[in-house]
Amino acid sequence: MKTPSRAKRKRQNQPAPEFLQKLNLNAAGIDIGATEHYVCVPADRDPKPVRVFATFTADLHALAHWLKACRVDTVVMESTGVYWIPLFQILERAGLAVKLVNARHVKNLPGRKTDMRDCQWLQQLHTYGLLTASFRPSDDICVLRSYLRLRDNHSRAAARHVLHLQKALQQMNLPLHHVISDVTGVTGLAILQAILAGERDPHKLAALKQYQIKSSRDQIAKALVGDWRPEHLFGLRQALEGYEFYQSQIAACDQAIENVLAAFKPKVDPVQYPLAPAKPSQKKASDPLAQMRSPLYQMCGVDLTVVPGLGVLSAQVIVSEIGLDMSKWKSEKHFASWLGLCPEHRITGGAILKRHTRIVINRASIMLRRAAATLHRSPTALGAFFRRVSARRGAAKAVTATAHKLAKIIYRLLKFGQPYVETGQEQYEEKYRARLLKHLQKSADTLRLQLVPKQPST
Repeated sequence: MKTPSRAKRKRQNQPAPEFLQKLNLNAAGIDIGATEHYVCVPADRDPKPVRVFATFTADLHALAHWLKACRVDTVVMESTGVYWIPLFQILERAGLAVKLVNARHVKNLPGRKTDMRDCQWLQQLHTYGLLTASFRPSDDICVLRSYLRLRDNHSRAAARHVLHLQKALQQMNLPLHHVISDVTGVTGLAILQAILAGERDPHKLAALKQYQIKSSRDQIAKALVGDWRPEHLFGLRQALEGYEFYQSQIAACDQAIENVLAAFKPKVDPVQYPLAPAKPSQKKASDPLAQMRSPLYQMCGVDLTVVPGLGVLSAQVIVSEIGLDMSKWKSEKHFASWLGLCPEHRITGGAILKRHTRIVINRASIMLRRAAATLHRSPTALGAFFRRVSARRGAAKAVTATAHKLAKIIYRLLKFGQPYVETGQEQYEEKYRARLLKHLQKSADTLRLQLVPKQPST
């Protein structure tokens, strides 16, 4: 038998490194499934440390009682769907510290060479503190997030019915969307309802137009002469009824969201610190989203809607995804990295192989990118920044860079509670010119040259 070398014997006799010491002695691991959950506790807590529980509510409560009886105080679980939500909530109410981990992170950790179950592997990794929990906001924020995600689903369904409306109109050769920009606006809905009520006179239908419509009545009347086939009218009726149904669902969600916002403890007194004037697009008193601006301001302590590109709905979505506690991230750079809005350098041997941003599925990141894309004509500092980056690097890079700036602004507003101050496009351009001039002066000094200002032509 070959004798191990002295260096190898020395490595074998060395104690485990400090970072591999057991940190969570009362840890449990749970492998989530659709019909059953595999649970593992430390081997000295029960003669049968691995058990299987069904996914019925009574079984979930039994699982929580068993963990408490085994003196477990922290639990880690792995799931790739929504099966973890009921168990997560029950364990949290039982007083356990629950962590949901990313399945990819667990898979990438080496060391499992036996046929142990996933729950045992999770329990072992969590015991040594090798797993990082996925972010989940507080429970009251999760309630708001559920309503907003449901509202988004209804909005997508309503948009599909709008496509069905346009298809039915096109099949009847009624190009209404060519003369009216929004067939679901006041004028469009009035014309559609009159058509379904039996009106076929194009001039009477065109007389329903509102003053905001730029097209003349004669142009609208020409677009309302078509082939009134009964099967297409039937499809038009069903599409309109589906659209109206989902609009009522969206209105119900808005009412529920408003109630949730009103239940939060106010962080600021709107009488002592009143809201800034609303943007032109938010001044409609009949708009239900405009009515939520004040409750959102009281909940956050700052008015996020004054930030260029952000409206009431976009601010609600961002807050519902990130919460109000910015201490979860060490700095604004960590926050932007979590959102996937900064480059992830892949470095090997001192050379950077890739500079692309990480692929992150995050609703807050998506909303920030949408907000950034609306600033291409904004007369603000962020708008000027977007246009400068877009001219140099392209629109896609400009969207990411501007979304990164928006993320840092939101982080500062929620963390420090200071109101947003718009510097303006002129001041931004002046600061950029001064920074560029300083760089040119430094380059001239290096080359032992002198910058001479150009005289204005007479």
